[in-house]
Amino acid sequence: MNSSFAKILGIAAIYALLAGCAGTQADYDSFPGSAPGDQRVNGRAATRADMKEQGTLFGSDGLNIFGGEDSQKGGGTGIGVNTFLWRATLDTLSFMPLNSADPFGGVIISDWYTPVETPNERFKLTAYILGTALRSDAIKVSVFRQVNVGPNQWQDAVVEEGTVTAMEDAILTRARQLRIDSANAQ
Repeated sequence: MNSSFAKILGIAAIYALLAGCAGTQADYDSFPGSAPGDQRVNGRAATRADMKEQGTLFGSDGLNIFGGEDSQKGGGTGIGVNTFLWRATLDTLSFMPLNSADPFGGVIISDWYTPVETPNERFKLTAYILGTALRSDAIKVSVFRQVNVGPNQWQDAVVEEGTVTAMEDAILTRARQLRIDSANAQ
């Protein structure tokens, strides 16, 4: 009996949730003291035409996630950072295993990498692409280094001076190459 009651209760909860999500068309004039009189446009009471004129949160065509007509016009969704810097960062860090890559936020995080030449140290990088322009201040790299102090025991260590700058310069050089290649291809 308890399991059938739980099933009925679950179905009722789902039904209530779905019913609450159903859209309704409210008639604002039927609610005393409510819109359109409560909202003002240019010092006067807003009308329904004014309310429609204001638009919606996602524009007149709604939220277009999967492309469609806007993507053919050059709109649509894409990565939120400079594409040359994004690709150059992925190319430059390709020798390291990736932990995560967020093209909309512009963050690439590598996993720990141990060079063959120095098996007692490992590195991890985080690259931040900070803008849509191909500029030197649009990329920031953080390098983390650890040294082995025992079996499966790693201790944070100082990164050599110039390592971060060298990584950023390598990414910028690759981004410039990609931009030149793209211009020559057109």
